[in-house]
Amino acid sequence: MAVTQVVRSEWTKIRSVASTVWTLSLAAFVTIALGMLISALAKSEFGNMSVESQATFDPTFVSFAGMSLGQLAMIVFGVLVVSNEYSTGMIRTSLAAVPQRVNFLFSKVAVATVLAFVVGIVTSFLAFFLGQAMLGSLKASISDPGVLRAVIGGGLYMTLIAMFSMGVAAMLRSPMLSLGILMPFFFLISNVLANVSATKKIGQFLPDRAGSKILQVVTPLNDDTPYGPWGGLGIMVLWVVAALIGGFVLLQRRDA
Repeated sequence: MAVTQVVRSEWTKIRSVASTVWTLSLAAFVTIALGMLISALAKSEFGNMSVESQATFDPTFVSFAGMSLGQLAMIVFGVLVVSNEYSTGMIRTSLAAVPQRVNFLFSKVAVATVLAFVVGIVTSFLAFFLGQAMLGSLKASISDPGVLRAVIGGGLYMTLIAMFSMGVAAMLRSPMLSLGILMPFFFLISNVLANVSATKKIGQFLPDRAGSKILQVVTPLNDDTPYGPWGGLGIMVLWVVAALIGGFVLLQRRDA
């Protein structure tokens, strides 16, 4: 089957499954709503901050505060896109229709990535503008140095989170197992490793910690991160590439 036909088939699968549509909608809603709420709270508490905190206040980063929960829905989206067919047993039918397994997984990941990017970039711009509206006089402008990079980077970050989840799901095949590993990894292990002095240098190179650097415009106090915004995103890309390669290799080597 030609790649274009496989891509069309994967697009039909994704848009016909309600769970994938709902998870993307939830990712956008949570990111925007929570970002607006925290931006409003930051404005009300700004006067109570220390002089140092006020000097390094990053209005752009604050508007992306909801992304920490929005990525949860992106993880679920990435996992479901790949592993749903394994849980239902449809993977055998799909691989029988598309014997070229590389084409099969590539088309699935490509379609889901484009969809995740569209949702991610729209979400990022809305989160920024609505968050800045909540900040009032503290707001940043899209034309300020580094701001447009951070806003576009927000869309890229959400897309890469989804892609990494697709790679992990392709390796593990089970939606429950994939989510059981990814959720604690991003919401517990990553935070612990990045905030404990003994493991901080390791935690800085985890995909979410490195990738989120692209969202910052103002460098935080006592920040000793050994890379910049694009360097952090580059580290995240390497994690995503490794996960996807693992998924492709295992799909080729084992039975459905």
